[in-house]
Amino acid sequence: MSLRGVRRTFGDVVAIDQLDLDIATGEFFTMLGPSGSGKTTTLRVIAGFERPDVGTVELGGVDVTRVAPSERDVNTVFQDYALFPHMTVLENVEYGLRVKGMKKKERRAKAQEVLERVRLPQVGSRRPVQLSGGQRQRIALARAIVNSPTVLLLDEPLGALDLKLRQEMQVFLKELQRELGITFVYVTHDQEEALTMSDRVAVFNEGRVEQIGPPKQVYEHPTTEFVAGFVGISNILERGGRRVTVRPEKISINGSGEPGVVREVQYVGSITRYVVELDSGEELVVVQQNREPSALERDARIHLAWRPEDTYEIHKEGQ
Repeated sequence: MSLRGVRRTFGDVVAIDQLDLDIATGEFFTMLGPSGSGKTTTLRVIAGFERPDVGTVELGGVDVTRVAPSERDVNTVFQDYALFPHMTVLENVEYGLRVKGMKKKERRAKAQEVLERVRLPQVGSRRPVQLSGGQRQRIALARAIVNSPTVLLLDEPLGALDLKLRQEMQVFLKELQRELGITFVYVTHDQEEALTMSDRVAVFNEGRVEQIGPPKQVYEHPTTEFVAGFVGISNILERGGRRVTVRPEKISINGSGEPGVVREVQYVGSITRYVVELDSGEELVVVQQNREPSALERDARIHLAWRPEDTYEIHKEGQ
């Protein structure tokens, strides 16, 4: 799948600005960014719900820029599930097959098979209102994959779930994508979600892609100040006339490095986060695993050290 030179505006607002994007077949590809960064509009352009002002969209090497959503080999899963409340779960799942004219016996068998794949084989006779949020989301997934689309588009599908269920669904979604072997294009503003599930991540900002790459590369080697600050926590330093970033977990406390004072101590369960003001005036965030009770308190004098290879030069503007 590819987008070339795509631009989409809404009045004076530029939602997507000259976007080029290539997504590999069978890839779990995530578009990550804050609200208003252009990721959902990009997803809607791929689906056909929005038509670009300029540029092209190709699916499987075919230009589908002017093709109706119903004629594209893609399906979309939304955050609000969009299930039909008057239908049973089984009727919801088989709906797309019914629209395509598949015979009742065949579509029932196919729908039941997909319910088993999403691990809900016993709920076919229930109504959506009788299911939990996590179950409804899996039914929405079942309905989207029953037609075996080439591409599955997922627009913040876990946003309405609580933290524990969201983490369970992240594991489930990645396993499902591996089993199906189809392309998942996923939209989220949750950095952990993007890093956990994706083969590659595109970080969006103001209608453009700031950086794209495997999760580890994007996190460990941010190329712009925006990426460094948005994908996790990062410290920005001026060293030798260069702007560099170093992640909090890469910094050692009480090393032989730079002196400073602890200004804040934040206990966060498995870690403790320290805000340290260096004598140079710079403020750094440092984290330590809570293997033992921390002896550091506010106003403690400490030294911070980090390896040169753990710093990466960054730039103000997108590349």
